[in-house]
Amino acid sequence: MRDILKDLEWRYAVKKFNSNSTVEEAKVDKLKKAFNLTATSYGLQPLKLVVLANKSVQKKLVALSYGQEQVVQASHVLVFCIEKKIDDKYIKSYFHKVKEIRGTDDAVLEPYQQALIKEFSKKDSADINSWATKQAYLAMGNLLTVCALEHIDACPMEGFNSEGYNKLLKLDDRGLNAVLVMPVGYRAEDDIFSAFKKVRRNLEDTIIEWN
Repeated sequence: MRDILKDLEWRYAVKKFNSNSTVEEAKVDKLKKAFNLTATSYGLQPLKLVVLANKSVQKKLVALSYGQEQVVQASHVLVFCIEKKIDDKYIKSYFHKVKEIRGTDDAVLEPYQQALIKEFSKKDSADINSWATKQAYLAMGNLLTVCALEHIDACPMEGFNSEGYNKLLKLDDRGLNAVLVMPVGYRAEDDIFSAFKKVRRNLEDTIIEWN
């Protein structure tokens, strides 16, 4: 049986990718599907994932990523985006999908649908941004684990110019806002960080047992 903990030990935030290595299409497809399967609050999936594999564009992203070269070295750059607007139309489209896939009766769906519409009508743009961004972190965490299992290297990033990304990738036109970035690929042989031992608090300092 595969030891998942060994895969998680193998994982680290890559500081230098091998620019000549490309993640296989089948593995990239697996990451896309894993993203789509990520759990989100209410199941609303207020997220989209930009899968970028264009060295010319990736090079432009370096300046928008505070000089972090991983975005151009990587095979692909994954940009986690949130929907800026969660309105009646968006919520109704989700429930339409539930009915389409599960065949759930409107009498069952309608009360929950109206409750969500009422709840989100009380949220301003800052509230929605905060809520949706939390869902993006769930998705990134999920993909980091999948990357470890597939032995795809990754580097999760919060440090980047979101407005610059939005403009370059035309995300504003899609009603999206970039909130997280994750270059993926394969580590360079001379990335000294790959040999460093993990620094983590002792298990007894992070786990609380209630019996």
